[in-house]
Amino acid sequence: MTVAHAAILVACFLPIVCAGLAKSKGFGTPRRLGGFDNHNPRQWLAGLQGWQARANAAQHNSFEALPLFIAGVLIAERLAPALQARIDLLALVFIAARLGYIASYVADRATLRSLCWTVGIGASVALFFVG
Repeated sequence: MTVAHAAILVACFLPIVCAGLAKSKGFGTPRRLGGFDNHNPRQWLAGLQGWQARANAAQHNSFEALPLFIAGVLIAERLAPALQARIDLLALVFIAARLGYIASYVADRATLRSLCWTVGIGASVALFFVG
């Protein structure tokens, strides 16, 4: 497994981490008292506010960022296998940018969030041109 393959796996788990953050407000509290409602999770999540709502939004964006990144890694490895170190570096840049994106989204740092998003998308696009 290459570093880039491991980065794909990590990237696939980031939305799950965001979902856990969003749902953490309701853990341990009975549903009848406003705790997490696994019978109606989307409706419950839609009612969140503050950092939990932003964590839920980060979850959605993390899912949206996956296809471009995964395709970029797989295409780069197919077209330029000799440049694996560069592919691995771009994959790590993507993961670092996504972690920064999630942290800045939860912390309500909009400008930093946008910068991290741009770096992450840039790394994904760069993978298509690595060769």
